[in-house]
Amino acid sequence: MYLVGLDEVGRGCIAGSVIAAAVILLPDLEWQGELTDSKKLTPTKRTRLATLICEQSVAWAIGRAEATEIDRINILQASLLAMTRAVRALPVKPDRAVVDGNRYPALDCPGEAIIRGDALIPVISAASILAKVVRDQEMDVLDSLFPGYGFSRHKGYPTELHRQSLKTLGASPVHRMSFRPVRAVTLSINFAHDHD
Repeated sequence: MYLVGLDEVGRGCIAGSVIAAAVILLPDLEWQGELTDSKKLTPTKRTRLATLICEQSVAWAIGRAEATEIDRINILQASLLAMTRAVRALPVKPDRAVVDGNRYPALDCPGEAIIRGDALIPVISAASILAKVVRDQEMDVLDSLFPGYGFSRHKGYPTELHRQSLKTLGASPVHRMSFRPVRAVTLSINFAHDHD
């Protein structure tokens, strides 16, 4: 039986895509005891584990929803869509799915959503780690494409540095325009232009 684990990364960000990973692990590999919620691991350990997950799993895939899709359908629906896309991208069809959180995406297989599943279920932890590594790498690329926002430092989360750069530079093409911090800056910039 193929059990797929699913998790997404980037829900709380104000820039960039939401990235989901789907992973089907081989049973009982030695390093699987190291799997846990990606936020509890150092970047170095996450990267090492992500490599092992890709090399030694039955299958894995990435799904995503872009900032424009997030603005159009909301972050919850975009997260579920990214997970659905990840499962559809798998080279094998899973028999069952376990998902981190309290919502189950529209999948063609039975399964369940498990709150804190990324810390409790190794196959969900694997998906959490892979999604985090892929998204962090993407934010590093966006940092070079849109310098000045500090994407490689805060990964798109609404830190003070990020908010300040938004006020200075305005929104970039990868910012989520429907999110309050971005909307507030955009409105204030537009208001200032209207009253020049």
